[in-house]
Amino acid sequence: MPGFKGQATYSVDPKGRIAIPSRMRACMSLEAQNTFVTTRGFEQCVFAYPLDEWLKIEDQIASLNPYDRKHRAFKRQFMMWAEEVALDSKGRIALQRPLIEYAGIEKKTLVLGSQRHIEIWHPERFDEYLNAEESDYETLAAEVMGI
Repeated sequence: MPGFKGQATYSVDPKGRIAIPSRMRACMSLEAQNTFVTTRGFEQCVFAYPLDEWLKIEDQIASLNPYDRKHRAFKRQFMMWAEEVALDSKGRIALQRPLIEYAGIEKKTLVLGSQRHIEIWHPERFDEYLNAEESDYETLAAEVMGI
């Protein structure tokens, strides 16, 4: 499966539905069955995994040590927000109210491709996140990619 990439800004309708860009929907495998699993992301965004990718995440989570307090805490916090959502005929998914509130999503969303999953942000919150990063893009690339 090619990875999700790019960005798009969309409106949120009163039912909490947001569009997934067609170029991102085209990256979904048949095994995903036009279904995403949404959950709480990091830095106050929402993660949306295609179902087949989510099942790999569940396998990783199932392998965590149930006797380790940190493992149990992460498992609870990650899984309690998870919900399967199917794409509708217009290429939208419906976000549950707690996720919308967590991410501070209001009338607009920024949909970002992040390789194996999609991130859904309040556009201004994403700008604040970028501005708060300690490293500039070039320095970050050098540190992370070893360039």
